[in-house]
Amino acid sequence: MTPAQKNEAIEVLKGKFSQYNNFYVTNTESLTVDQVSKLRRLCFEKNVEMKVAKNSLIKKALESFNDEKYAGVYESLHGVTALMFSDSPKEPAMILTSFRKKIKGEKPVLKAALIGTDIFTGDNELANLTKIKTKNELIGEVLSLLLSPIQRIMSGLLQHHEAKEEAPVEA
Repeated sequence: MTPAQKNEAIEVLKGKFSQYNNFYVTNTESLTVDQVSKLRRLCFEKNVEMKVAKNSLIKKALESFNDEKYAGVYESLHGVTALMFSDSPKEPAMILTSFRKKIKGEKPVLKAALIGTDIFTGDNELANLTKIKTKNELIGEVLSLLLSPIQRIMSGLLQHHEAKEEAPVEA
């Protein structure tokens, strides 16, 4: 790879790191070409961008931001590395989990994930990452909590009104 190609790859990575608040660092080393293609296809279907890059280029791209939040990711940059970028904090975790079930294996391995400003390191964090609530899920829960008292009041008023209509009229 020429220095110009390396600089171009670093710029592309910097663009991705700037664009997304969430990314996963995975190891796809022992996957077959067919399995990697299926993983890429699954990512594409779920609006997750998957990029394979050299660890040194990933590190240079992250270091160019001079941001401490990336420091915990550097330790995971070894072996074969595939990055998964997503607007959703949990979609890559869901993809990795479902892909593992399909191939009945332990790969790809989660090395690290940056969700906002929080870093999760190690494959043992994958189960926790699948439980993260997305912004839309949190909004839905808040709306449900807010609507619940109103629904109970409306139900009570409706039952009271129906009970009045059913009551016999005395003459």
